[in-house]
Amino acid sequence: MQKVRLEDRESFITADGSSIRELAGIPSGNAINQSLAEATVPPGGETVEHFHRTSEEIYYFVAGAGRMRLGAQEDDVRAGDTVVIAPGLAHKLFNPGAEPLVLLCCCSPPYSDEDTVLL
Repeated sequence: MQKVRLEDRESFITADGSSIRELAGIPSGNAINQSLAEATVPPGGETVEHFHRTSEEIYYFVAGAGRMRLGAQEDDVRAGDTVVIAPGLAHKLFNPGAEPLVLLCCCSPPYSDEDTVLL
Protein backbone atom coordinates (compact mmCIF):
# COMPACT_ATOMS: atom_id res chain seq x y z
CA MET A 1 0.00 0.00 0.00
CA GLN A 2 1.26 3.43 -0.91
CA LYS A 3 -0.04 6.18 1.37
CA VAL A 4 0.33 9.91 0.65
CA ARG A 5 -0.01 12.64 3.31
CA LEU A 6 -1.30 15.99 2.08
CA GLU A 7 1.12 17.98 4.23
CA ASP A 8 4.05 16.10 2.64
CA ARG A 9 3.14 17.26 -0.88
CA GLU A 10 4.74 20.35 -2.43
CA SER A 11 2.36 22.79 -4.11
CA PHE A 12 2.76 24.01 -7.68
CA ILE A 13 0.82 26.37 -9.95
CA THR A 14 -1.12 24.79 -12.83
CA ALA A 15 -1.79 26.28 -16.26
CA ASP A 16 -5.08 27.78 -15.00
CA GLY A 17 -3.35 29.59 -12.11
CA SER A 18 -4.56 27.49 -9.17
CA SER A 19 -2.24 26.18 -6.48
CA ILE A 20 -2.19 22.37 -6.52
CA ARG A 21 -0.90 19.60 -4.29
CA GLU A 22 -1.11 16.31 -6.16
CA LEU A 23 -2.15 13.32 -4.08
CA ALA A 24 -2.43 10.69 -6.81
CA GLY A 25 -1.45 10.56 -10.45
CA ILE A 26 1.28 9.76 -12.93
CA PRO A 27 3.92 12.18 -11.50
CA SER A 28 3.28 10.75 -8.02
CA GLY A 29 3.71 7.23 -9.38
CA ASN A 30 0.63 5.89 -7.63
CA ALA A 31 -2.15 6.09 -10.29
CA ILE A 32 -2.21 5.82 -14.06
CA ASN A 33 -5.85 6.27 -15.09
CA GLN A 34 -6.84 9.22 -12.92
CA SER A 35 -5.40 11.94 -10.73
CA LEU A 36 -6.46 13.49 -7.43
CA ALA A 37 -5.24 16.85 -6.18
CA GLU A 38 -6.09 19.50 -3.62
CA ALA A 39 -6.54 22.87 -5.32
CA THR A 40 -6.63 26.25 -3.58
CA VAL A 41 -7.88 29.58 -4.93
CA PRO A 42 -6.71 32.35 -2.58
CA PRO A 43 -8.99 35.10 -1.23
CA GLY A 44 -9.70 37.58 -4.02
CA GLY A 45 -8.26 35.15 -6.59
CA GLU A 46 -9.63 33.40 -9.64
CA THR A 47 -8.52 30.78 -12.13
CA VAL A 48 -8.05 31.37 -15.85
CA GLU A 49 -11.08 30.16 -17.78
CA HIS A 50 -10.12 26.91 -19.50
CA PHE A 51 -11.22 23.47 -20.62
CA HIS A 52 -9.62 20.06 -20.91
CA ARG A 53 -9.61 18.24 -24.24
CA THR A 54 -9.98 14.72 -22.83
CA SER A 55 -10.17 14.84 -19.02
CA GLU A 56 -13.44 14.65 -17.14
CA GLU A 57 -13.10 16.41 -13.77
CA ILE A 58 -14.94 16.14 -10.49
CA TYR A 59 -14.60 19.03 -8.03
CA TYR A 60 -15.48 18.46 -4.38
CA PHE A 61 -15.30 21.68 -2.33
CA VAL A 62 -13.87 21.13 1.15
CA ALA A 63 -13.48 24.70 2.51
CA GLY A 64 -14.50 28.24 1.74
CA ALA A 65 -17.06 29.64 -0.68
CA GLY A 66 -16.93 31.21 -4.12
CA ARG A 67 -18.44 31.15 -7.58
CA MET A 68 -17.98 28.81 -10.49
CA ARG A 69 -18.63 29.37 -14.18
CA LEU A 70 -19.36 26.16 -16.08
CA GLY A 71 -20.16 26.72 -19.74
CA ALA A 72 -22.85 29.43 -19.85
CA GLN A 73 -23.92 28.84 -16.21
CA GLU A 74 -22.55 30.53 -13.12
CA ASP A 75 -23.44 29.61 -9.54
CA ASP A 76 -22.24 29.82 -5.95
CA VAL A 77 -20.11 26.94 -4.63
CA ARG A 78 -19.14 26.14 -1.05
CA ALA A 79 -17.78 23.39 1.16
CA GLY A 80 -19.83 20.22 0.63
CA ASP A 81 -20.67 20.89 -3.05
CA THR A 82 -19.66 18.55 -5.90
CA VAL A 83 -19.49 19.58 -9.58
CA VAL A 84 -18.81 17.26 -12.55
CA ILE A 85 -17.07 18.89 -15.54
CA ALA A 86 -17.29 17.16 -18.92
CA PRO A 87 -14.31 17.21 -21.30
CA GLY A 88 -14.41 20.28 -23.54
CA LEU A 89 -16.59 22.33 -21.17
CA ALA A 90 -15.09 25.71 -20.22
CA HIS A 91 -14.90 26.47 -16.50
CA LYS A 92 -13.51 29.02 -14.06
CA LEU A 93 -13.46 29.57 -10.30
CA PHE A 94 -13.74 32.91 -8.48
CA ASN A 95 -13.02 33.49 -4.80
CA PRO A 96 -14.39 36.90 -3.73
CA GLY A 97 -14.29 35.86 -0.06
CA ALA A 98 -11.79 36.36 2.75
CA GLU A 99 -10.98 32.64 3.17
CA PRO A 100 -9.23 30.27 0.73
CA LEU A 101 -11.50 28.25 -1.57
CA VAL A 102 -10.22 24.67 -1.28
CA LEU A 103 -11.35 21.70 -3.35
CA LEU A 104 -10.39 18.18 -4.28
CA CYS A 105 -10.10 17.69 -8.02
CA CYS A 106 -10.25 14.25 -9.61
CA CYS A 107 -9.34 13.99 -13.32
CA SER A 108 -9.70 11.02 -15.66
CA PRO A 109 -7.55 10.63 -17.65
CA PRO A 110 -5.02 12.22 -15.27
CA TYR A 111 -4.45 15.99 -15.30
CA SER A 112 -1.82 17.37 -17.66
CA ASP A 113 -0.96 20.91 -18.73
CA GLU A 114 -0.94 19.65 -22.34
CA ASP A 115 -4.64 18.69 -22.07
CA THR A 116 -5.54 22.16 -20.73
CA VAL A 117 -6.69 24.89 -23.15
CA LEU A 118 -6.67 28.43 -21.72
CA LEU A 119 -9.35 30.81 -22.99
